[in-house]
Amino acid sequence: MAQDYNKTINLPSTKFDMRAGLPKKEPEMLRDWQENHLYEELMKHNEGKPKYVLHDGPPYANGNIHMGTALNKIIKDIIVRYKNMTGFQAPYVPGYDTHGLPIELKAMKQLVGKGEISKLELRKVCHEFATEHIDIMGEQFQRLGVIGDFKDPYLTLKPEFEARQIEIFGEMAKKGYIYKGLKAVYWCPEDRTALAEAEIEYGEDECDSIYVRFNVTDDPNGILAKRGIPMEKAWFVIWTTTTWTLPANVAICLNPDYDYVFVKVGEDYLVMAEALVESTMQACKIDSYEIVGEPVRGSELELMQVQHPFLDRKSLVINGDHVTLESGTGCVHTAPGHGVEDFEVCTRNYPQIPVVVPVDDGGYLTAEAGPFSGLKVWDANKVILKHIQESGHLLGVQHMSHQYPHCWRCHSPIIFRATKQWFCSIDAFKEDVYKAIDQVQWFPGWGHDRMTGMVRDRSDWCISRQRTWGVPIPAFYCKKCGKYHITDETIKAVSDLFRKEGSDAWYKYEASEILPAGYTCECGGTEFEKDKDIMDVWFDSGSTHVAVLEERPELHWPADLYMEGGDQFRGWFQSSLLTSVATRGVAPYKNVLCHGWVVDGEGKQMHKSAGNGVEPSEIIKDYGADIVRLWVASSDYTVDVRISKEIVKQLSEAYRKIRNTARFILGNLNGFDPRTDLVADDQLTELDRWALDRLDQLNAVARDGYDSFDFHKVYHAVYNFCVVDMSNFYLDVVKDRLYISKVDAPARRAAQTAMFRILVDLTKIIAPILTFTSQEIWSFVPDFEGKQKYVVFEDMPKPGVYAQSAEFRAKWDRLIALRDDVKKVLEQARADKVIGASLEASVTLHCTGELAEFVRSVPQNELEDLLIVSQVKICEDDAGTKGEVEGLGVSVERVQGHKCERCWKYTSDVGSHPEHPTLCARCASVLED
Repeated sequence: MAQDYNKTINLPSTKFDMRAGLPKKEPEMLRDWQENHLYEELMKHNEGKPKYVLHDGPPYANGNIHMGTALNKIIKDIIVRYKNMTGFQAPYVPGYDTHGLPIELKAMKQLVGKGEISKLELRKVCHEFATEHIDIMGEQFQRLGVIGDFKDPYLTLKPEFEARQIEIFGEMAKKGYIYKGLKAVYWCPEDRTALAEAEIEYGEDECDSIYVRFNVTDDPNGILAKRGIPMEKAWFVIWTTTTWTLPANVAICLNPDYDYVFVKVGEDYLVMAEALVESTMQACKIDSYEIVGEPVRGSELELMQVQHPFLDRKSLVINGDHVTLESGTGCVHTAPGHGVEDFEVCTRNYPQIPVVVPVDDGGYLTAEAGPFSGLKVWDANKVILKHIQESGHLLGVQHMSHQYPHCWRCHSPIIFRATKQWFCSIDAFKEDVYKAIDQVQWFPGWGHDRMTGMVRDRSDWCISRQRTWGVPIPAFYCKKCGKYHITDETIKAVSDLFRKEGSDAWYKYEASEILPAGYTCECGGTEFEKDKDIMDVWFDSGSTHVAVLEERPELHWPADLYMEGGDQFRGWFQSSLLTSVATRGVAPYKNVLCHGWVVDGEGKQMHKSAGNGVEPSEIIKDYGADIVRLWVASSDYTVDVRISKEIVKQLSEAYRKIRNTARFILGNLNGFDPRTDLVADDQLTELDRWALDRLDQLNAVARDGYDSFDFHKVYHAVYNFCVVDMSNFYLDVVKDRLYISKVDAPARRAAQTAMFRILVDLTKIIAPILTFTSQEIWSFVPDFEGKQKYVVFEDMPKPGVYAQSAEFRAKWDRLIALRDDVKKVLEQARADKVIGASLEASVTLHCTGELAEFVRSVPQNELEDLLIVSQVKICEDDAGTKGEVEGLGVSVERVQGHKCERCWKYTSDVGSHPEHPTLCARCASVLED
């Protein structure tokens, strides 16, 4: 009876599944991590090591996570896991932003129809809304494999947080950086509150671009008289795209250094910048006109007066350097109540000009707007336009679309509105901010200039909001003299109260119950009232570096890293920087890393209405969280990151190749005990040492990639190692040794030793990225001395352990190049039906001189194994098919001899052993031994 030699082959065997089944396995692993307190035990394991603090920027606690949130949290988790594996104790305390307008609006919507409610009652409902999503979001973050202190996250509404925020405000006020004043600020009429620059987004809006003429009523410098122009015939022409602001006009601003001319149109003389005459006439569709007399500088026209087009008010002609020749007429409609530059030029240089604000907090024109009182500003545009057209003040109109600021919460257009607000004067410490920026390491490097530019363009930060759900401005007003009080005493009283009862106490107690007993104003007044505004939520999140890093003993100040999206250069990165420099003199972070937006496969923004959205939950359900993590690691996240079902599918294929590499190695480590079966380095073959050298190079690249936050570098290195170095070469070549040799043969043990070391290091390398899969692999890795239960408790491998010399690498690069040339010729021979499998081939290497010597230096059996053929011959001539290796020719013919039934090689010694007539001598000896 014929013997079944298949049973004598050492075929791979492992319970590690070929199919990942991540959607089912990952929740089970999560339960294990939670039941065994993985995060807490990891912190204990790394106790005493230097700390590395990645400070979490608090997301808004308002619903389910999306791909952008997933990208953000996974990047952070990769960093935290890596740092915990490289000699640090890297705690991660997640945080949540819990104050702000969206929550307040949600609460107010629920309370509609319930009559008048107190601020305390409103805040109670806000608190419920703010906290209802925290546990949900925490669970979703953990489902992504994120580890951290989710049992005790930081919340901006916690009493201890609010107390520290009050102290920061007090420190800044004590240094003179906080003040209250009238200024034009961003204002959202729909939400009825001031906005910070970080709360603005730009969108395309349609509007009317209008040219309006103002009749001259006073010419103190006699400019008109010198030119013989009657005053009633002289008009200044302004241009604006915000018709509704005309009721607030109190001045017309000219650049003092520009040339202005009088353009005669019919009987009238129109004043405008000489450089803009042609474009103005074209826009107003005026063909017949002439320029009269010599130009006059803008400075000479200063202090002339004009009549307002429809109000009983005079407007003053003034000068300002902000006037440009980019558009319009060079005569700028100036309404300090509704424009930042208008406000600054008027209040700084022309105290006689009033700041008129004819718009209420809901965006409706007031009585100061005359006949247009009661109109919403957007509705007023058409009505005012019709009025000035009928009165003859409209010179021209063009319909256009332009970029206009919108509120980022309600997405409605906003206005500029001069109101009394609380401000932080950035100008007061701007030079210190520049120095702090220089001390920070920015990733990518352009972050330095971006932050510098944003700070340079900002003089003040409006920190007050006219809402209820937030941390109150801790200011008290003397009822007798009106002076506001922010002192060490008042700040301590408020901070102590908030630490004890939270900021609700501000609305619970009267000023007299909060202030220290006997507190008195300089004027002698003893009665006070509290400020009614709350702080900008960016002041909340900008305080986390103190309220969290200094409050929690497991963290430290400053943070080692802040990591958020690129929009945070005007948000959290900046607000944190400003409060820190103002109170500490330095930045609150050593390093700043930013990521881009998540877009669809074509680079477009994702919207539900467009049907191009991809949710993390969808990918997790179909593929598992590790595929989401692999998507993050495979992307250059410093720019916009694309995601689509096709991209996910491609990544799942890449994942499969990495997984199958690990599975093949695990299968061939069946029965291998590292404690007894590892061989010494000098017993490894050159090929094994080559594989370990490639591992060493992978270790170096991975370390560099992780250290520089270039995770896509790690991903590509791992993928190429698994596919090119391992599957396509090393593991393919050593199959013969693994399958055919005796179980404990030295050559087989050498291959297993190399593969064991490769698997151990490879699993550690992928652990920060493929957090679930790496742990699954790790649980199948044969036990060895010192092995931790969880791979994240292990140390990341260091390069240099298996490194070979440059000469060694050059030799193997040459052999692999030779092998590649041979493979191409083998493929052609297979296509020509000369051979089937490569073991049916006899390969002749045609070469001379040094190359022939090099080839002969490799033992023939090793060459045959390397090329996976049954026979290799060397012929010193110039024949054969040429390839990439210079001086090498390759020819292939069908090998002579018989096929061994066990190893499938063709040799001339098949049947040489009487007991095994269908085996080659090598296989027969293995069985006899």
